Amino acid sequence: MNAISPVAAPQARVFRLEPRPEAMTYEEERLHRKQRLAATFRLFARYGFDQGLAGHVTARDPEFPDRYWINPLGVHFSQITTSNLQLVDHEGNILIGNRPINTAGFTIHSALHKVRPDVIAAAHTHSTYGKAFSALGAPLLPLTQDSCAFYENHTIFDPFSGVVLEDSEGERLAETLGNKSALILQNHGLLTVGHSVETAAWRFISMDNAAHAQLIAQAAGPLKPIAPDIARKTAAQVGTEQGGYFSFQPLWDWIVAQEPDLLD
Repeated sequence: MNAISPVAAPQARVFRLEPRPEAMTYEEERLHRKQRLAATFRLFARYGFDQGLAGHVTARDPEFPDRYWINPLGVHFSQITTSNLQLVDHEGNILIGNRPINTAGFTIHSALHKVRPDVIAAAHTHSTYGKAFSALGAPLLPLTQDSCAFYENHTIFDPFSGVVLEDSEGERLAETLGNKSALILQNHGLLTVGHSVETAAWRFISMDNAAHAQLIAQAAGPLKPIAPDIARKTAAQVGTEQGGYFSFQPLWDWIVAQEPDLLD
């Protein structure tokens, strides 16, 4: 009678998310940033972050750091493509593109990109929950694991003084942000920044979600925030640049599959 050979136990394998390889040329990096920027607008349209002429997201040009790419004024987020993004400098000159840009967007983003060389991208829209939360004049509380991403990493721009059109207001906004990654603009909305387009975009989506969750929790009854030491530890786990980059990847894969014309 033949003996049956035992089935060998499978070898354990380790999988991990791999960081993006560094681009070899300025052209490669520029295309990467522009494609993710176009995808961000498409995603923001899906999330309902679009309203009229309001809202803007920028990406610093890799070759010319004093210039950045921005959405053309009057084009719906759901129709933005890689090719119709516009390049502007810190003085507001349109170097590539044939449409106007949002003046407030230029004022805000120009100031941020000037004083924060580490910021590759910045996002600001008039999202519904962001606007509603900004009217409270209060910071996000560490109520959930997700909201801990912003613990001690955001501040409030106060008071509201109208549409940000003056250079001095843009400079005050940048000064208020300081070295943090997010800002609540009093009676206005939310703003996030990142060392990549992916991180800035994910932070905005996540921050709007955290604002929504806190509004619901506050309406339901007394709050029970996470203890500061635990919130601080959790922030270091879920609020990183790398975490924002990786969290954006499933959204990128999905929106490109759904709307491949954004790459045009």
